[in-house]
Amino acid sequence: MAAPHSIEPAELLEQQLQGASPDVLRQMIASLANAMMSAQADQVCGAGWGERSDARTNRRNGYRAREWDTRAGTVELAVPKLREGSYFPDWLLTHRRRAEQALVTVVATAYLLGVSTRRVERLAEQLGVKSLSRSQVSEMASHLDAQVTAFRERPLDQGPYTFVWVDALVVKVREDGRVVNVHALVATGVNADGHREILGLDVASTEDGAGWLAFLRGLVARGLSGVQLVISDAHPGLVAAIGSALPGAAWQRCRTHYLRNLLTRVPKSAQPHVATQVRTIFDQADADAVAAQYNRVVEALEPRFREAAEHLEAARAELLAFTAYPREIWRQIWSNNPQERLNKEIRRRTDVVGIFPGRDALIRLVGAVLAEQHDEWTEGRRYMSLELLAKSRIRVVTTEPATSHAEPAETTEELTA
Repeated sequence: MAAPHSIEPAELLEQQLQGASPDVLRQMIASLANAMMSAQADQVCGAGWGERSDARTNRRNGYRAREWDTRAGTVELAVPKLREGSYFPDWLLTHRRRAEQALVTVVATAYLLGVSTRRVERLAEQLGVKSLSRSQVSEMASHLDAQVTAFRERPLDQGPYTFVWVDALVVKVREDGRVVNVHALVATGVNADGHREILGLDVASTEDGAGWLAFLRGLVARGLSGVQLVISDAHPGLVAAIGSALPGAAWQRCRTHYLRNLLTRVPKSAQPHVATQVRTIFDQADADAVAAQYNRVVEALEPRFREAAEHLEAARAELLAFTAYPREIWRQIWSNNPQERLNKEIRRRTDVVGIFPGRDALIRLVGAVLAEQHDEWTEGRRYMSLELLAKSRIRVVTTEPATSHAEPAETTEELTA
């Protein structure tokens, strides 16, 4: 792609007006921006284009195309390339998104610390970070850390958060000269406006009750309120942590993860049949039908697979917690699949790094990914309608009769906190 090497404003205006193009404004913006970048590239080279000078320190090497979104539309720019080093107009274009900056920072940090593998070195070369200095890496990291910290510590003031999904990802980190597994704890929820929201991120050494309790208490301290249902896998200590940090909230065990656990208790040849039977429980039209089908499946499994039948019966309350809410949102709250899709996006970035040089690098990258996803959810459509959220916050309360002759009264109340 070519661009003018010099420009005269009067000549440019005359050319554009004579052309009478309907895109005259966009073309003028492109011509002016290209001319300004060309002039700045001449300053970097120490001499003008085609000029012979003893002060020249570099030479041009063509152009690379770059789209620029403006109020006049998308403008096609020609960014000058140099034979040695690189040129990028930071004053005009955004070089990288937050997550991409975080990925570059993590890889560059590993590279500078001498702990990167050949795979990471090749990635660093592709990203153009092999020449980054420690000061440049530190500057990028401090900028991203401030954004991620502000995102992680922001007040949770968009409640009540009726539904909350939590999950943990295992990531490898270098600590004290060895590689260890740490757990990235992530929570999402639906706010009062019906949009999904990233609630929090933390890193724990072990996925136990203490880690989950500290994580949930941190969310409550920031303003998490109105939680009625927490959806997750059967993480150790999580149920107890929910009861302690979120009194009154119920727990919905992910049906997908539970089914995998249940099938380990039957012979491999019978697993497809058992899985089909269990799935019929969730294909019913209402809560009563779900409970009736649950009974039938337990009875059908008991003669041949007593252990599986007992296991299924013991998990009744945690698997059927979703039936207390409107039928229209059952698919969204009976499993952790919404969180799993978010985990895939996180994994897509963390798998590139492999082993993180430290916990701060892990929080920087994952926090940047979550911040971008949070922005997309905020600008997107509602995850749940306001009507369904209002129904979900209504529960039936049976009051004790004033006398032995009085009939029990049923009242409804909406939980707002």
